[in-house]
This record gives sequence, structure tokens and C-alpha cells, in this order.
Amino acid sequence: MDNKYWLWMVVRLAVGAAIVAWAASYLGTGSAEKEFQKTLDAMKQVHSFRVAYTASPGTQRNEMLWEVDCTRDILHQQRHLVDTRTDPPQDFNQNQLFVAGREYDRQGDGTWAPPRFAGGASAKWFCSNLSQGTDSNLLPQIATMIKRGILQKGDKKTVNGVRCREWLVTMKGGFNGLEHDTVCLGLADHLPYEMTVDWEHSRSSFSDYNSAIQFDVPEAVLQSASSSPGPN
Repeated sequence: MDNKYWLWMVVRLAVGAAIVAWAASYLGTGSAEKEFQKTLDAMKQVHSFRVAYTASPGTQRNEMLWEVDCTRDILHQQRHLVDTRTDPPQDFNQNQLFVAGREYDRQGDGTWAPPRFAGGASAKWFCSNLSQGTDSNLLPQIATMIKRGILQKGDKKTVNGVRCREWLVTMKGGFNGLEHDTVCLGLADHLPYEMTVDWEHSRSSFSDYNSAIQFDVPEAVLQSASSSPGPN
């Protein structure tokens, strides 16, 4: 009787240890990659979004906005850069629109006109990278983080009304050899909603996923560009 009892106890302990080991393996390093893979898969389904970016590396102060509509092949980007190394500080503003292969710049009088030198950007390029699971440089570089990042789970928080979990990401790079990022992934949809990068003192927020984006440009410009044949 005693032998059977102890044998049963050993079996139960072995099963319990196996369950604990499985749970530890899932909740440990491997689970972080699984969560980021869910984000990469979710990003493949994105066809419109906004990115607001601020950074203050050294003497620079940068503010940027990107609006992307993959369905209509529209990319709108605004940049405001200030460098305080000079007196007075250098101030640079740029407002560009790319529609179906056509580029327009915002002029000083508020009108839109083709640029003197084309920049070559397009929504199609960013959207193609997203659909293939390749880093697009607008949304967080999730594919690279999965391959090279050390991923640590952080706390839950709310960003622009969306509940997300913050992850701490350490990668080689930056001025000091290691780059320390944070990225907040939506609890419901796994999409990224915020990212920070320590060495450039930057914060990016991501919003309006798969929404009908209303661009702050004249509708006539959008219609004219979309109806014109693209460059050969």
C-alpha cells in the first residue's frame, strides 16, 4: 500500500513539474517572440494608418507626421525640423503629397504644385513591405526585433484611448552600442500604438488603423493626381 502511494505521489509530482516547465517555457522568452509574431501578422492586414513622431537628438527638434492610404495609393508627410546650433536656429518645414505616382509640394502661398526635384516616395512601397511582413520604417521594425531583439514584457497602459502592453526591446545600435526601445502592442488587435527610442529621444504614436483617413489637402489635388497617368 505504501509503495503504491509513493509511486502515485511521484507520478503526480512528475506531471506537475512537466506542466510548470511547459508554462515557464511559454511565458518566458519564447512567448515574447510569439506575441511579436502576432503583431507582424496583424500589420500585414493594415491598409491605412497615421504616424506622429517627435524627437530631440542633440541640438535638433523634429516633428513629423505621416498619413498612409494603401487603397488609394496616397502618402502625405509633414516635417518640421529645428536645429539650435546656429543663431538664429535653422528652421525647416516640408509638406508633401504623393498620389498614385504623382508628387506635390505645399508652396509658400498655400497652393500645391509638382516639386522641382521629385523625391520618389510612395504609399505603395510602404504598403508592399507591410503586406509582406517586411520592416517599412514607418511602423516599428517588428521583424528585426524578433530576429535580433531581447524582448521583455512590461506593464499595461493606455495610449490614445487604446489599451496596450509595453515591451522593452534591447538591440545593438545607437550611439552607445545598445539601443533601448519600448513598443506598446494592442491587447485586442496586437498592433503597435507607441514606440520610443532612447538614443534619439523619440516617441512615435500610431493610430487610425484601417480607417478612412481624411487628408488635410484640397480634394481637387487628390482627384487631379489620382486621375493623371503616373510616370513611365
